[in-house]
Amino acid sequence: MNWNGKPYHSLDFMLKERFGDKIYKLALNGGMTCPNRDGTLGLRGCIFCSQEGSGDFAGDKCQSVTKQINEQKAKLCQKRNARYFIAYFQAYTNTYAPIEYLTAIFTEAIEHPDIIALSIATRPDCLSAEVLELLDTLNQKKPVWIELGLQTIHPQTAQYIRRGYDLSCFEEAVRNLRTLHIEVIVHTILGLPGENENALIQTMEYLNKQDIQGVKLQLLHILENTDLAKDYKAGHFTVYEMEEYINLVISCLEHLSPDIVIHRVTGDGPKDLLLAPLWSSAKRTVLNTLHRTCKARSTWQGKEFYGRITDFI
Repeated sequence: MNWNGKPYHSLDFMLKERFGDKIYKLALNGGMTCPNRDGTLGLRGCIFCSQEGSGDFAGDKCQSVTKQINEQKAKLCQKRNARYFIAYFQAYTNTYAPIEYLTAIFTEAIEHPDIIALSIATRPDCLSAEVLELLDTLNQKKPVWIELGLQTIHPQTAQYIRRGYDLSCFEEAVRNLRTLHIEVIVHTILGLPGENENALIQTMEYLNKQDIQGVKLQLLHILENTDLAKDYKAGHFTVYEMEEYINLVISCLEHLSPDIVIHRVTGDGPKDLLLAPLWSSAKRTVLNTLHRTCKARSTWQGKEFYGRITDFI
């Protein structure tokens, strides 16, 4: 099968089928914090998280949602014929705020005429009944996606990264969201200290049994001024070389259900903060190498591989 000249069924292709056009994602900053930072669960955040709460590429929290959307639109339109966008609330925990505030910013985003869907990154333990009610209302207007930061299913790793909730909390959140017909995208991290390929495959096989619609395969990258950076500099663990990582991604794709859309296959950080692996900043090289490797492995265990991979930002 050929998907617009590619050997895989990309998210980009799926979005064109669903919405009839090329869709771009706008990373927004709602000015949130996180229970892992404000003292509710902890003060230092997850061990890998930057001071920007994983929103290093998001908009300026001092600007209105509309202004963030319009400024990012303008930049994209200078390079591409961009018309339609997904509003992605990326920084920190984006349902961790008073319901009145959440209602205001999410409504402002979803009612923007050029926004065709709303994607919200959050924690499973920050989805109260009133938040779910709000998400349900928004989902009646335009599609709403919730992105949950699971990272791993293994308790020892979860404790090390200071995740702060257990699997039962994640499973309850998925059930509640799917009852409302809200699509769920799960963030995982490849290369966490102490996890080998077998441990990672166990996470993938666990996700196959959950009612989720998408997965992000995120490369572990080390950012300066994080507790993870301290452990890395102390020699407590190493990071993948590019070839190792690509082979691991392909192994994940082998084990994931083809019904689950892959939203991301790598990751990087700001170049002024990125400590390792430095090759991750050459994202186009990483993706091209991955795509070539996928084409070279067009059959796995007798099954055709259509890829389902993309890096959608």
